[in-house]
Amino acid sequence: MAGKQFHMGWFMNFTTNEWNTPFGNDGMPWNGKFYIEMAQAMERACFDYIMIEDTLMVSEAYGGTSEAYLKYASMAPKGDPAPLAAIMSAATSRMGVVATMSTTFYPPFMLARLCSTLDSIAEGRFGWNIVTSGEDGSAQNFGMDKLTEHDLRYDKADEYVDLVCKLWDSWEPDAVVRDRETNTYADFKKVRPINFSGKYYKSRGPLNTVRSPQGRPVFVQAGGSPRGRQFAAKSADSIIAVANGVEGMKAYRDDVRARAAAQGRNPDDIKVLFVIGPVLGETEEEARAKKQRMDSDPDAIMQSLAGLSSVTDIDFSQFDLDKPLPRLETNGERGSLDKFAQWGSNKTLRQLVMDNGGTSDSIELVGTPDQVAEQMGEANEAMGGGDGFLISAPYMRVSKQYITEICEGLIPALQRRGLTRTQYTTSHLRDTLREF
Repeated sequence: MAGKQFHMGWFMNFTTNEWNTPFGNDGMPWNGKFYIEMAQAMERACFDYIMIEDTLMVSEAYGGTSEAYLKYASMAPKGDPAPLAAIMSAATSRMGVVATMSTTFYPPFMLARLCSTLDSIAEGRFGWNIVTSGEDGSAQNFGMDKLTEHDLRYDKADEYVDLVCKLWDSWEPDAVVRDRETNTYADFKKVRPINFSGKYYKSRGPLNTVRSPQGRPVFVQAGGSPRGRQFAAKSADSIIAVANGVEGMKAYRDDVRARAAAQGRNPDDIKVLFVIGPVLGETEEEARAKKQRMDSDPDAIMQSLAGLSSVTDIDFSQFDLDKPLPRLETNGERGSLDKFAQWGSNKTLRQLVMDNGGTSDSIELVGTPDQVAEQMGEANEAMGGGDGFLISAPYMRVSKQYITEICEGLIPALQRRGLTRTQYTTSHLRDTLREF
């Protein structure tokens, strides 16, 4: 008997695709064609959305230089997600496209206008991944010495979201009349300034773009810390989450649903998608051998630690791979640090890297497509009927081979079990997420 149907997304970034492996491509995805073809393959598999991650610097957090990041093309170079979102939206017709933009660095009016434009281009399928950013290197690119304190960034983000929502609502739904008799395109009485004046932001408004098909984009957010969870529970339509095992997944989902209910929201309106990086093979033995090769590769270990250093601003090159980590604090991504470190487990740093498999997997998924599909269904049921999963390629290295394995191997196995959609029935991303 089929379990409860769940949603599927894919977490990627506009960096180089896998380029130097036997099944790698050219490492030159900068015209976007590689990712257009990826999005089209995902749409054929009926994914809910593809999400483009972003950061705004060439990091030197690992070892005090940019070597690891540029040598392995890890975190940099990286293209701007907004133009990629536009061309992926234009090349698809039903799947959602989500782009990351930071409340710390985008002026609110500029972001509101850009998101409105992208939602119109996507005909109601655009989403905004709301981040506050977690790297001092990014702050220094925008004239700051360092980021503001972690929880204060979320306080400012609350007001920021309130402001951009008012900007999106500055055009009434029926403001565009296109009345030929009176030669009137838009009714000025239905487009109004907002005169917003808050503690951190101020804007006159109105937007100079028409109201987009969804009114506002879908809100996606990754809240790991208590303050981040509170923000996500207040605002998000979909939450990106990482957890340690099924128990951790259930605890996280229960927590954000309770926080949402306490703020007067319907918890069912929030879809929590847990990050996974399935490793697939024609047999379980083949899949496990593949995972072992990836996890034991010294370069892969360095890439994983360099990536974690970037988002936490902690230099992990200073720690012995074969000793446990000391207790650490960060003004960066606290949820990512806590999930990775597994405080109290007494595992060595090398073991922690191998546990996370380069993607901060919520659960380990290794085997044939049918085996992995079965495990995903069981995990979903153990959460009491969870919301879904977000694919992230191991070590964020996407190849056409991996896309094919997921879209033409794993997804059909899930569909045969009645666990994921086989067709789209709605036109807008928010409606797709709320369909079940």
